[in-house]
Amino acid sequence: MSRESSQWLNQNILVGHVAKRGHAWHYKASEQGAESNHYDGAVPIEDVRRRLFHWEAVPQQMFIQVGDELKPVPNKVAIVRNDTNEILGVPSTSYVPHQYNDALLSNLENILDDELTIGSAGLLKGGAIAWVQVEMPESMKVADVEFRPHLLATTSFNGSIATTYKRTVTVVVCDNTRAMALGENSEEYRIRHTAHSALRLADAREALSIVYQLGDDFSREVEQLLSIKVSDQVFDKFISSMFHVENPDNKMALTRSQNNIDQFKTIYTTDNRVAPWKGTAYGVLQLVNTHRHHYRATKTNTVRVERNMMDALNGITEQQDKQAMRRLLALV
Repeated sequence: MSRESSQWLNQNILVGHVAKRGHAWHYKASEQGAESNHYDGAVPIEDVRRRLFHWEAVPQQMFIQVGDELKPVPNKVAIVRNDTNEILGVPSTSYVPHQYNDALLSNLENILDDELTIGSAGLLKGGAIAWVQVEMPESMKVADVEFRPHLLATTSFNGSIATTYKRTVTVVVCDNTRAMALGENSEEYRIRHTAHSALRLADAREALSIVYQLGDDFSREVEQLLSIKVSDQVFDKFISSMFHVENPDNKMALTRSQNNIDQFKTIYTTDNRVAPWKGTAYGVLQLVNTHRHHYRATKTNTVRVERNMMDALNGITEQQDKQAMRRLLALV
């Protein structure tokens, strides 16, 4: 079973602004313990510190037993959670953990104001990965597309994610995470876990300023994608290219491909998170993104919210959105 069980999600993910947006899908009052993880307004920074980041990750020397003797493991340390003694990762000795309280809160709290608040924060993998999402309480709207720009700050103790500040968007109708799908690179600020790495306040302020800029940038992208018309013939070519089977004699692969094509076509024409924009490049992007968030099967021992958040944190969602747009634009 996934470490991110329903109880874990209800106690280790804090969700803000629910008076305007409603509960997260994993909400279950009976599994929240002494206090709710949902907030009518912004998530208070002190609650993030008290409930999620009250502990530290401590490097500990590792030993291996050789006969009756314990010998130190060279060039490796164990990163241990000091409240539960759980091992979160085993990186090299040059790895310097960026404590969550420092990397994700302290450098931001002097910048947060009424227009930039914490919308969500959470722990995954037993605390090995964390994020804080800074956003504007109110959504923006362009051409009937409602969205919320935000800064997604994340780091890890298992070596899987560098300390990163990246700009992303929540599309309100489907609650999907999106980044800019056009252009090669989305703006982000990344810090490696090394002895000389540090996040300066000026860097954090610059990173946060992109939340405001992203609203305008994303609005322009939506308008551009809506202006690109996608005929039924182009859409069929796009879907066929996504699920092309190299070996026509592979009957199982052909059946799987056709099932995927049929499912995508059904979502494209009937799902209210996609169908309103059918016939445009934006509709195709919504199709690909919505399928990945809500329809694609999860791996064993993984729950959907964990998979979706990890894809957003490590850039997989952004990469696949860009890949889909490159494929489509080559056909129109």
